[in-house]
Amino acid sequence: MSADTAPIPAPASASASASTAARSPVIGWLAVVSVMMGIFSIVTTEILPIGLLSPIGGTFGVSDGTAGLMMTLPGCLAAVAAPAVTVATGRIDRRVMLCALMLILALADFLAAAAPAYWVLMISRVLVGLVIGAFWSIGAGLASRLVPEKHVGRATAVIFAAVPLGSVLGVPAGTFIGNLAGWRVAFLAMGILTLGVFAALVALVPPLPPDNVTRLAVLRVLLGDRGIRVGLAVTFLIVTAHFSTYTYVAPFLNDVTHAGPQLITAFLLAYGVAGIVGNFVAGKWAGRALRGTFLTAAGMLAAATLLLPVVGTGKAGAIVLLVVWGLAYGAVPVCSQTWFVTSAPHAPEAASVLFTSSFQATISLGALAGGIVVDAASTSVVMVLGGIAAVLTMATLAAGPVPPQKA
Repeated sequence: MSADTAPIPAPASASASASTAARSPVIGWLAVVSVMMGIFSIVTTEILPIGLLSPIGGTFGVSDGTAGLMMTLPGCLAAVAAPAVTVATGRIDRRVMLCALMLILALADFLAAAAPAYWVLMISRVLVGLVIGAFWSIGAGLASRLVPEKHVGRATAVIFAAVPLGSVLGVPAGTFIGNLAGWRVAFLAMGILTLGVFAALVALVPPLPPDNVTRLAVLRVLLGDRGIRVGLAVTFLIVTAHFSTYTYVAPFLNDVTHAGPQLITAFLLAYGVAGIVGNFVAGKWAGRALRGTFLTAAGMLAAATLLLPVVGTGKAGAIVLLVVWGLAYGAVPVCSQTWFVTSAPHAPEAASVLFTSSFQATISLGALAGGIVVDAASTSVVMVLGGIAAVLTMATLAAGPVPPQKA
């Protein structure tokens, strides 16, 4: 894998280069993997309810749309936590922050597993949202401080692989455990895994004193950049298209495709495998042809969601479209992150904060909008509306400016 298989990373500082050079390369890569596993735990915990909406809703006597608030709330909190926590803790060792955030995530998982009422479960999701915003903003750009500069691109690709891995391994495994032993056991398993990640971070990640402190003034300046504003619009549309629909894909497969729990798990697994492929294909091409890569992903997502109510009534059609969907969405985080970082190469951490904040805010809004449509109409209608949002993404990409590309 070459260095261009990931979003453009933050340049390593001289002090970071010196510290990484003095460490064992093996330990450095193990630290990268531990950060990746932290993001994997976060991603899996965040989207785990997607495969368990119906049983969770049944436990507490709430509708699928109301249960979808488990996706809405963390995104709202993460959007606020990304800039707030990153700025407020800018002078605290980043290793200390990562470890503390993993402990909070484990607490959230255990609280969800033991929740006696739906409102207690929602409190656990508040904690998840806090962790998402802070850990992503801090951890996404750490590769340059953990491995030598020549390996930063590859290390960044490893860290970002946590996103599709959460879909291909985390959600299907959690759905399988939930169907086998109950949804509470799935959250309990995530809590245990998260404690293991905490131990790995303590043992493998070196002290990381603050390097470039992100301030609110920097974020305000970036928001005035036209390229950043286009990136925000595109991210809003494509993430809305995805999460307004994917949050309710399990109920769709159950109600429209008439797939049973085991088949739904298999479908989600196929989607996740396709997402991994899409992630690395987009990582290779986004730095060279960002508009074209993003347009292709948006077009594939539009086709999948618009055709699902028609072709997805059959199991064969549903699985084909879910694979197309997985390929498409696997490219989205890479393309969006690349857009923000190439628009602000002088302030990579601040760009990562805007990426995280906008992405998470839109996840929550998309899931909320999808829940309203599902409760008022049907899962088929929400698929069509999501497809329309993806088409609008394509129009915005075609009309807007593109950040400078690598040669």
